[in-house]
Amino acid sequence: MVVKGPHVQADGALYIRARLIIPADEIELRVTTSGGPGGQHANRALTRVVATFHVVTSKVLSESDRELLLATVGTAVRSSASRFRSQGMNRSAALEQLAQRIGTALVRQTPRRVTKPTRASKVRRVDEKKARGRVKEQRRRRDDD
Repeated sequence: MVVKGPHVQADGALYIRARLIIPADEIELRVTTSGGPGGQHANRALTRVVATFHVVTSKVLSESDRELLLATVGTAVRSSASRFRSQGMNRSAALEQLAQRIGTALVRQTPRRVTKPTRASKVRRVDEKKARGRVKEQRRRRDDD
């Protein structure tokens, strides 16, 4: 099975892309109570998981990736999960979300080249405007005097 895109590997490392795998020891995991409704169980069970990746102290990031992450997300990337009653499932969800956030933050946007509209697109635009005008024309009241 080949999984594309950012995901969590079996050993807890985050696979971001082919040459960037963040090891589990660079990810800080913290568990807290979930809060919200649920009575005593929700107030005592440590099921909410917060995963944090510190960009500045990472040893696996290249300088260009580090600069891009610092510019887009700041010094730390965080994600938390408290959807499930299980700490293990919340840990998996938080790590998966963290991998997605890092992966999307590392996508370099190509600058848009300014182009002129084609002749066909101009004709389509005018035709659509005329059709819309005809629809509006039919809504008007007509004086039969």
